[in-house]
Amino acid sequence: MEIFKSTESEVRVYSRAFPVIFNRAKNAHLYTEDGKQYLDFLAGAGSLNYGHNNDILKKALLEYIEADGVSQGLDLFTTAKHDFMESYKKYILDPRGLDYKMQFTGPTGTNCVEAALKLARKVKGRTGIISFTNGFHGVTMGAVAATGNKHHRVGAGVPLSGVDFMFYDGYLGEDVDTLAIMDKLLSDSSSGVELPAAVIVEAVQGEGGLNAARAEWLKGLETLCKKHDILLIIDDIQAGNGRTGEFFSFEFAGIKPDIVTVSKSLSGYGLPMALVLFKPELDVWDPGEHNGTFRGNNMAFITARAAVDTYWKDDKFANEVKEKAQVLGDGLQAICDKYPGQFKMKGRGLMRGIEAAHADVTGPITQRAFEHGLIIETSGPNDEVIKCLMPLTTSKEDLKLGAELLAKSVDEIMQEGISEAS
Repeated sequence: MEIFKSTESEVRVYSRAFPVIFNRAKNAHLYTEDGKQYLDFLAGAGSLNYGHNNDILKKALLEYIEADGVSQGLDLFTTAKHDFMESYKKYILDPRGLDYKMQFTGPTGTNCVEAALKLARKVKGRTGIISFTNGFHGVTMGAVAATGNKHHRVGAGVPLSGVDFMFYDGYLGEDVDTLAIMDKLLSDSSSGVELPAAVIVEAVQGEGGLNAARAEWLKGLETLCKKHDILLIIDDIQAGNGRTGEFFSFEFAGIKPDIVTVSKSLSGYGLPMALVLFKPELDVWDPGEHNGTFRGNNMAFITARAAVDTYWKDDKFANEVKEKAQVLGDGLQAICDKYPGQFKMKGRGLMRGIEAAHADVTGPITQRAFEHGLIIETSGPNDEVIKCLMPLTTSKEDLKLGAELLAKSVDEIMQEGISEAS
Protein backbone atom coordinates (compact mmCIF):
# COMPACT_ATOMS: atom_id res chain seq x y z
CA MET A 1 0.00 0.00 0.00
CA GLU A 2 2.89 2.37 0.77
CA ILE A 3 4.11 2.50 -2.86
CA PHE A 4 0.72 3.82 -3.95
CA LYS A 5 0.60 6.51 -1.28
CA SER A 6 4.18 7.67 -1.78
CA THR A 7 4.56 7.40 -5.55
CA GLU A 8 1.23 7.43 -7.38
CA SER A 9 -0.10 10.87 -8.36
CA GLU A 10 -2.59 12.70 -6.17
CA VAL A 11 -4.98 12.61 -9.14
CA ARG A 12 -6.14 9.11 -8.17
CA VAL A 13 -9.80 8.92 -7.12
CA TYR A 14 -11.36 5.48 -6.68
CA SER A 15 -8.51 4.08 -4.61
CA ARG A 16 -9.21 6.79 -2.03
CA ALA A 17 -12.81 5.68 -1.63
CA PHE A 18 -11.95 1.98 -1.70
CA PRO A 19 -8.49 1.72 -0.04
CA VAL A 20 -7.79 -2.00 -0.39
CA ILE A 21 -5.66 -4.00 -2.81
CA PHE A 22 -7.61 -6.14 -5.27
CA ASN A 23 -5.99 -9.12 -6.94
CA ARG A 24 -8.83 -11.09 -8.53
CA ALA A 25 -12.20 -10.48 -10.15
CA LYS A 26 -15.04 -12.55 -11.57
CA ASN A 27 -18.31 -11.35 -13.08
CA ALA A 28 -19.82 -9.00 -10.47
CA HIS A 29 -17.27 -9.61 -7.73
CA LEU A 30 -13.86 -8.25 -6.77
CA TYR A 31 -11.53 -9.96 -4.31
CA THR A 32 -8.76 -8.48 -2.18
CA GLU A 33 -5.34 -9.89 -1.42
CA ASP A 34 -6.59 -11.02 1.98
CA GLY A 35 -9.55 -12.82 0.41
CA LYS A 36 -12.44 -10.45 1.10
CA GLN A 37 -15.19 -10.44 -1.51
CA TYR A 38 -16.94 -7.28 -2.73
CA LEU A 39 -20.03 -6.95 -4.90
CA ASP A 40 -19.08 -4.58 -7.70
CA PHE A 41 -21.70 -1.94 -8.52
CA LEU A 42 -19.05 0.22 -10.23
CA ALA A 43 -17.84 -2.16 -12.97
CA GLY A 44 -14.90 -0.13 -14.16
CA ALA A 45 -17.09 2.99 -14.36
CA GLY A 46 -19.32 1.16 -16.81
CA SER A 47 -16.58 -0.45 -18.90
CA LEU A 48 -17.38 -4.02 -17.80
CA ASN A 49 -20.96 -4.57 -18.93
CA TYR A 50 -20.31 -8.28 -19.45
CA GLY A 51 -18.58 -8.72 -16.11
CA HIS A 52 -15.04 -9.27 -14.94
CA ASN A 53 -13.22 -12.01 -16.87
CA ASN A 54 -16.23 -13.14 -18.86
CA ASP A 55 -15.54 -16.79 -19.74
CA ILE A 56 -16.63 -16.52 -23.38
CA LEU A 57 -14.66 -13.37 -24.07
CA LYS A 58 -11.63 -14.65 -22.17
CA LYS A 59 -11.58 -17.87 -24.19
CA ALA A 60 -11.68 -15.95 -27.49
CA LEU A 61 -8.87 -13.66 -26.35
CA LEU A 62 -6.61 -16.43 -25.09
CA GLU A 63 -7.06 -18.43 -28.29
CA TYR A 64 -6.16 -15.36 -30.33
CA ILE A 65 -3.04 -14.68 -28.28
CA GLU A 66 -1.97 -18.33 -28.43
CA ALA A 67 -2.25 -18.18 -32.23
CA ASP A 68 0.09 -15.14 -32.33
CA GLY A 69 -2.69 -12.89 -33.59
CA VAL A 70 -1.82 -9.28 -34.37
CA SER A 71 -2.00 -7.23 -31.17
CA GLN A 72 -1.33 -3.69 -32.46
CA GLY A 73 -2.43 -2.97 -35.98
CA LEU A 74 -2.67 0.83 -36.25
CA ASP A 75 -5.30 1.14 -39.01
CA LEU A 76 -3.97 -1.77 -41.06
CA PHE A 77 -6.47 -4.31 -42.34
CA THR A 78 -6.48 -7.29 -39.98
CA THR A 79 -8.62 -10.37 -39.58
CA ALA A 80 -9.62 -9.30 -36.08
CA LYS A 81 -10.85 -5.89 -37.23
CA HIS A 82 -12.60 -7.40 -40.27
CA ASP A 83 -14.50 -9.90 -38.14
CA PHE A 84 -15.52 -7.30 -35.57
CA MET A 85 -16.76 -4.88 -38.23
CA GLU A 86 -18.79 -7.58 -39.95
CA SER A 87 -20.44 -8.70 -36.71
CA TYR A 88 -21.10 -5.15 -35.53
CA LYS A 89 -22.70 -4.24 -38.85
CA LYS A 90 -24.73 -7.45 -39.04
CA TYR A 91 -26.02 -7.61 -35.46
CA ILE A 92 -25.93 -4.01 -34.24
CA LEU A 93 -26.24 -1.53 -37.11
CA ASP A 94 -28.28 -3.28 -39.80
CA PRO A 95 -31.14 -4.52 -37.55
CA ARG A 96 -31.58 -0.96 -36.27
CA GLY A 97 -31.55 0.58 -39.73
CA LEU A 98 -28.38 2.53 -38.98
CA ASP A 99 -26.19 3.17 -42.01
CA TYR A 100 -22.98 4.33 -40.39
CA LYS A 101 -19.31 4.48 -41.25
CA MET A 102 -16.95 3.35 -38.47
CA GLN A 103 -13.95 5.37 -37.34
CA PHE A 104 -11.54 3.79 -34.86
CA THR A 105 -9.90 6.46 -32.73
CA GLY A 106 -7.37 6.36 -29.93
CA PRO A 107 -9.01 3.95 -27.49
CA THR A 108 -10.63 6.36 -25.01
CA GLY A 109 -14.06 7.87 -24.84
CA THR A 110 -12.74 11.41 -24.72
CA ASN A 111 -10.71 10.81 -27.90
CA CYS A 112 -13.73 9.71 -29.90
CA VAL A 113 -15.61 12.76 -28.60
CA GLU A 114 -12.75 14.94 -29.85
CA ALA A 115 -12.99 13.24 -33.25
CA ALA A 116 -16.77 13.73 -33.37
CA LEU A 117 -16.48 17.44 -32.59
CA LYS A 118 -13.68 17.96 -35.13
CA LEU A 119 -15.61 16.11 -37.82
CA ALA A 120 -18.78 18.11 -37.19
CA ARG A 121 -16.87 21.37 -37.42
CA LYS A 122 -15.23 20.30 -40.65
CA VAL A 123 -18.49 19.18 -42.23
CA LYS A 124 -20.45 22.31 -41.35
CA GLY A 125 -17.66 24.87 -41.55
CA ARG A 126 -18.71 26.30 -38.19
CA THR A 127 -16.80 26.30 -34.92
CA GLY A 128 -19.51 26.30 -32.27
CA ILE A 129 -20.94 23.33 -30.39
CA ILE A 130 -24.00 23.16 -28.15
CA SER A 131 -23.84 20.98 -25.06
CA PHE A 132 -26.19 20.67 -22.09
CA THR A 133 -26.30 21.41 -18.39
CA ASN A 134 -24.67 18.60 -16.36
CA GLY A 135 -23.30 16.94 -19.49
CA PHE A 136 -20.02 15.04 -19.27
CA HIS A 137 -18.00 14.20 -22.37
CA GLY A 138 -14.39 13.77 -21.24
CA VAL A 139 -11.45 15.74 -19.90
CA THR A 140 -9.31 16.51 -22.96
CA MET A 141 -9.58 20.10 -24.12
CA GLY A 142 -12.38 19.86 -26.68
CA ALA A 143 -14.40 17.36 -24.67
CA VAL A 144 -14.04 19.19 -21.35
CA ALA A 145 -15.18 22.41 -23.05
CA ALA A 146 -18.46 20.54 -23.69
CA THR A 147 -18.56 19.26 -20.09
CA GLY A 148 -20.55 21.17 -17.49
CA ASN A 149 -18.81 19.93 -14.34
CA LYS A 150 -16.94 22.81 -12.68
CA HIS A 151 -14.27 20.56 -11.14
CA HIS A 152 -13.21 19.23 -14.53
CA ARG A 153 -13.51 22.57 -16.31
CA VAL A 154 -11.25 24.32 -13.81
CA GLY A 155 -8.73 21.53 -14.27
CA ALA A 156 -8.24 22.57 -17.89
CA GLY A 157 -6.12 25.48 -16.70
CA VAL A 158 -7.15 27.78 -19.55
CA PRO A 159 -10.38 29.50 -20.60
CA LEU A 160 -12.67 27.08 -22.41
CA SER A 161 -14.50 28.28 -25.49
CA GLY A 162 -16.41 27.16 -28.55
CA VAL A 163 -19.34 25.65 -26.63
CA ASP A 164 -22.69 27.11 -25.58
CA PHE A 165 -24.74 25.32 -22.94
CA MET A 166 -28.48 24.78 -23.15
CA PHE A 167 -30.92 23.36 -20.59
CA TYR A 168 -31.20 19.55 -20.48
CA ASP A 169 -34.61 17.90 -20.33
CA GLY A 170 -36.17 18.64 -16.94
CA TYR A 171 -33.44 21.02 -15.82
CA LEU A 172 -35.92 23.85 -15.22
CA GLY A 173 -38.70 21.56 -14.00
CA GLU A 174 -41.08 19.16 -15.69
CA ASP A 175 -43.35 21.89 -17.03
CA VAL A 176 -40.67 23.93 -18.82
CA ASP A 177 -40.08 23.23 -22.52
CA THR A 178 -36.30 23.59 -22.72
CA LEU A 179 -36.29 22.88 -26.45
CA ALA A 180 -38.57 25.86 -27.06
CA ILE A 181 -36.02 28.05 -25.29
CA MET A 182 -33.22 26.58 -27.38
CA ASP A 183 -35.19 27.05 -30.59
CA LYS A 184 -35.89 30.69 -29.70
CA LEU A 185 -32.20 31.40 -29.05
CA LEU A 186 -31.15 29.77 -32.32
CA SER A 187 -33.85 31.58 -34.29
CA ASP A 188 -33.05 35.03 -32.91
CA SER A 189 -30.03 36.53 -34.68
CA SER A 190 -29.49 38.85 -31.72
CA SER A 191 -29.62 36.19 -28.99
CA GLY A 192 -25.85 35.99 -28.83
CA VAL A 193 -25.92 32.27 -29.61
CA GLU A 194 -24.16 31.49 -32.87
CA LEU A 195 -25.44 28.71 -35.11
CA PRO A 196 -23.31 25.70 -34.11
CA ALA A 197 -21.88 22.84 -36.12
CA ALA A 198 -23.37 20.25 -33.79
CA VAL A 199 -25.24 19.47 -30.62
CA ILE A 200 -23.74 16.83 -28.31
CA VAL A 201 -25.92 15.13 -25.71
CA GLU A 202 -26.25 12.01 -23.55
CA ALA A 203 -29.59 10.20 -23.46
CA VAL A 204 -28.80 9.44 -19.80
CA GLN A 205 -26.31 11.71 -18.05
CA GLY A 206 -24.09 9.28 -16.17
CA GLU A 207 -21.74 11.67 -14.40
CA GLY A 208 -24.28 14.49 -14.30
CA GLY A 209 -26.62 12.72 -11.90
CA LEU A 210 -28.47 10.03 -13.89
CA ASN A 211 -30.75 12.54 -15.58
CA ALA A 212 -32.67 10.59 -18.23
CA ALA A 213 -34.09 12.40 -21.23
CA ARG A 214 -37.61 11.54 -22.29
CA ALA A 215 -38.22 10.01 -25.72
CA GLU A 216 -40.27 13.00 -26.85
CA TRP A 217 -37.48 15.39 -25.81
CA LEU A 218 -34.89 13.47 -27.82
CA LYS A 219 -37.23 13.35 -30.81
CA GLY A 220 -37.81 17.06 -30.47
CA LEU A 221 -34.08 17.70 -30.29
CA GLU A 222 -33.54 15.72 -33.50
CA THR A 223 -36.26 17.76 -35.22
CA LEU A 224 -34.78 21.02 -33.95
CA CYS A 225 -31.33 20.05 -35.23
CA LYS A 226 -32.73 19.30 -38.68
CA LYS A 227 -34.62 22.60 -38.69
CA HIS A 228 -31.43 24.58 -38.03
CA ASP A 229 -29.05 22.41 -40.10
CA ILE A 230 -27.14 21.22 -37.02
CA LEU A 231 -25.57 17.78 -36.62
CA LEU A 232 -26.83 15.67 -33.72
CA ILE A 233 -24.13 13.81 -31.77
CA ILE A 234 -25.21 11.25 -29.19
CA ASP A 235 -22.50 10.49 -26.63
CA ASP A 236 -23.26 6.84 -25.86
CA ILE A 237 -19.97 6.08 -24.15
CA GLN A 238 -21.40 5.24 -20.74
CA ALA A 239 -25.09 4.73 -21.49
CA GLY A 240 -24.54 2.50 -24.54
CA ASN A 241 -23.55 -1.12 -25.11
CA GLY A 242 -26.78 -2.41 -23.56
CA ARG A 243 -26.70 -0.41 -20.32
CA THR A 244 -30.28 0.90 -20.66
CA GLY A 245 -31.78 -2.36 -21.93
CA GLU A 246 -31.16 -1.63 -25.61
CA PHE A 247 -27.77 -1.58 -27.31
CA PHE A 248 -27.93 2.18 -27.90
CA SER A 249 -29.48 4.40 -25.24
CA PHE A 250 -31.35 6.44 -27.87
CA GLU A 251 -33.17 3.54 -29.54
CA PHE A 252 -36.32 3.94 -27.45
CA ALA A 253 -36.79 7.43 -28.88
CA GLY A 254 -36.75 6.23 -32.49
CA ILE A 255 -34.09 8.72 -33.56
CA LYS A 256 -31.10 8.31 -35.86
CA PRO A 257 -28.26 10.59 -34.75
CA ASP A 258 -25.80 11.93 -37.30
CA ILE A 259 -22.85 10.88 -35.14
CA VAL A 260 -22.56 8.46 -32.20
CA THR A 261 -19.58 8.02 -29.87
CA VAL A 262 -19.05 4.57 -28.35
CA SER A 263 -16.39 3.30 -25.94
CA LYS A 264 -16.20 1.95 -22.35
CA SER A 265 -17.89 -1.49 -22.67
CA LEU A 266 -17.43 -1.68 -26.43
CA SER A 267 -14.59 -4.20 -26.09
CA GLY A 268 -16.60 -6.08 -23.50
CA TYR A 269 -13.53 -7.05 -21.50
CA GLY A 270 -12.30 -3.75 -20.14
CA LEU A 271 -9.78 -3.44 -22.97
CA PRO A 272 -9.39 0.10 -24.38
CA MET A 273 -11.43 0.65 -27.54
CA ALA A 274 -13.35 3.58 -29.01
CA LEU A 275 -15.49 4.06 -32.07
CA VAL A 276 -17.15 6.98 -33.81
CA LEU A 277 -20.17 6.10 -35.93
CA PHE A 278 -21.43 8.59 -38.50
CA LYS A 279 -23.60 8.83 -41.59
CA PRO A 280 -21.63 8.10 -44.80
CA GLU A 281 -22.06 11.58 -46.25
CA LEU A 282 -20.17 13.00 -43.26
CA ASP A 283 -17.01 11.05 -44.03
CA VAL A 284 -14.96 14.03 -45.21
CA TRP A 285 -11.76 13.19 -43.35
CA ASP A 286 -8.43 13.42 -45.13
CA PRO A 287 -6.27 10.31 -44.54
CA GLY A 288 -4.66 10.48 -41.10
CA GLU A 289 -6.34 13.77 -40.21
CA HIS A 290 -7.45 12.35 -36.87
CA ASN A 291 -5.38 9.37 -35.85
CA GLY A 292 -3.94 7.68 -32.76
CA THR A 293 -1.24 5.07 -32.31
CA PHE A 294 -3.44 2.67 -30.38
CA ARG A 295 -6.53 2.89 -32.58
CA GLY A 296 -5.80 -0.65 -33.75
CA ASN A 297 -6.14 -2.61 -30.50
CA ASN A 298 -6.82 -5.97 -32.11
CA MET A 299 -7.23 -7.80 -28.82
CA ALA A 300 -10.15 -5.47 -28.10
CA PHE A 301 -11.58 -6.26 -31.54
CA ILE A 302 -11.53 -9.95 -30.61
CA THR A 303 -13.43 -9.54 -27.35
CA ALA A 304 -15.79 -6.95 -28.84
CA ARG A 305 -16.77 -9.34 -31.60
CA ALA A 306 -17.25 -12.16 -29.10
CA ALA A 307 -19.51 -9.91 -27.03
CA VAL A 308 -21.62 -8.93 -30.04
CA ASP A 309 -21.88 -12.51 -31.31
CA THR A 310 -22.78 -13.85 -27.87
CA TYR A 311 -25.18 -11.26 -26.53
CA TRP A 312 -26.66 -9.34 -29.45
CA LYS A 313 -27.68 -11.86 -32.14
CA ASP A 314 -31.24 -11.67 -30.81
CA ASP A 315 -33.28 -9.90 -28.13
CA LYS A 316 -32.69 -12.42 -25.34
CA PHE A 317 -29.94 -10.54 -23.54
CA ALA A 318 -31.66 -7.16 -23.92
CA ASN A 319 -34.82 -8.62 -22.41
CA GLU A 320 -32.80 -10.06 -19.53
CA VAL A 321 -31.32 -6.62 -18.86
CA LYS A 322 -34.81 -5.12 -18.77
CA GLU A 323 -35.96 -7.80 -16.31
CA LYS A 324 -32.94 -7.15 -14.11
CA ALA A 325 -33.59 -3.43 -14.30
CA GLN A 326 -37.01 -4.09 -12.79
CA VAL A 327 -35.42 -6.06 -9.94
CA LEU A 328 -32.95 -3.26 -9.25
CA GLY A 329 -35.65 -0.63 -9.57
CA ASP A 330 -37.85 -2.41 -7.04
CA GLY A 331 -35.00 -2.44 -4.54
CA LEU A 332 -34.17 1.22 -5.04
CA GLN A 333 -37.81 2.30 -4.94
CA ALA A 334 -38.21 0.52 -1.60
CA ILE A 335 -35.51 2.81 -0.19
CA CYS A 336 -37.25 5.88 -1.58
CA ASP A 337 -40.62 4.75 -0.21
CA LYS A 338 -39.14 4.25 3.26
CA TYR A 339 -37.77 7.80 3.28
CA PRO A 340 -40.35 9.95 1.46
CA GLY A 341 -38.96 13.30 0.43
CA GLN A 342 -35.41 12.19 1.23
CA PHE A 343 -34.60 10.02 -1.79
CA LYS A 344 -35.77 9.82 -5.39
CA MET A 345 -34.99 7.13 -7.97
CA LYS A 346 -33.31 8.29 -11.17
CA GLY A 347 -31.92 6.83 -14.38
CA ARG A 348 -32.99 4.09 -16.75
CA GLY A 349 -32.29 0.39 -17.24
CA LEU A 350 -29.26 -0.80 -15.27
CA MET A 351 -28.03 2.76 -15.05
CA ARG A 352 -30.02 3.77 -12.01
CA GLY A 353 -29.58 5.26 -8.60
CA ILE A 354 -31.12 7.30 -5.83
CA GLU A 355 -30.84 11.06 -5.45
CA ALA A 356 -30.59 12.35 -1.89
CA ALA A 357 -32.36 15.55 -0.90
CA HIS A 358 -29.29 16.32 1.21
CA ALA A 359 -26.03 15.58 -0.59
CA ASP A 360 -24.03 15.30 2.62
CA VAL A 361 -25.40 11.81 3.30
CA THR A 362 -24.30 10.11 0.07
CA GLY A 363 -20.59 9.94 0.88
CA PRO A 364 -21.17 8.30 4.27
CA ILE A 365 -23.70 5.92 2.71
CA THR A 366 -21.31 4.71 -0.01
CA GLN A 367 -18.51 4.34 2.55
CA ARG A 368 -20.77 2.32 4.84
CA ALA A 369 -21.80 0.21 1.84
CA PHE A 370 -18.11 -0.49 1.18
CA GLU A 371 -17.74 -1.66 4.77
CA HIS A 372 -20.62 -4.04 4.11
CA GLY A 373 -18.99 -5.40 0.93
CA LEU A 374 -20.58 -3.24 -1.79
CA ILE A 375 -18.57 -1.02 -4.15
CA ILE A 376 -20.72 1.85 -5.37
CA GLU A 377 -20.06 5.48 -6.32
CA THR A 378 -21.80 8.83 -6.46
CA SER A 379 -22.53 11.23 -9.32
CA GLY A 380 -24.18 14.57 -9.91
CA PRO A 381 -22.92 18.14 -9.52
CA ASN A 382 -22.83 17.78 -5.73
CA ASP A 383 -22.38 13.99 -5.58
CA GLU A 384 -26.00 13.84 -4.50
CA VAL A 385 -26.81 10.69 -6.49
CA ILE A 386 -25.75 7.18 -5.51
CA LYS A 387 -25.19 5.44 -8.84
CA CYS A 388 -25.58 1.73 -9.60
CA LEU A 389 -23.45 0.64 -12.56
CA MET A 390 -23.01 -3.10 -12.09
CA PRO A 391 -22.21 -5.58 -14.89
CA LEU A 392 -25.26 -6.41 -16.99
CA THR A 393 -24.45 -10.08 -16.33
CA THR A 394 -24.99 -9.66 -12.59
CA SER A 395 -27.44 -12.28 -11.33
CA LYS A 396 -30.85 -11.25 -10.04
CA GLU A 397 -29.82 -12.62 -6.65
CA ASP A 398 -26.79 -10.33 -6.54
CA LEU A 399 -28.91 -7.39 -7.70
CA LYS A 400 -31.24 -8.00 -4.77
CA LEU A 401 -28.26 -8.39 -2.44
CA GLY A 402 -26.73 -5.16 -3.66
CA ALA A 403 -30.00 -3.29 -3.12
CA GLU A 404 -30.26 -4.82 0.36
CA LEU A 405 -26.71 -3.78 1.26
CA LEU A 406 -27.41 -0.28 0.01
CA ALA A 407 -30.67 -0.15 1.95
CA LYS A 408 -28.88 -1.33 5.09
CA SER A 409 -26.26 1.38 4.64
CA VAL A 410 -28.93 4.05 4.09
CA ASP A 411 -30.77 2.91 7.23
CA GLU A 412 -27.64 3.09 9.35
CA ILE A 413 -26.53 6.52 8.14
CA MET A 414 -30.02 7.99 8.32
CA GLN A 415 -30.47 6.60 11.84
CA GLU A 416 -27.11 7.96 12.92
CA GLY A 417 -28.08 11.34 11.51
CA ILE A 418 -31.33 11.30 13.46
CA SER A 419 -29.49 10.30 16.63
CA GLU A 420 -26.96 13.10 16.21
CA ALA A 421 -29.69 15.63 15.53
CA SER A 422 -31.56 14.61 18.69
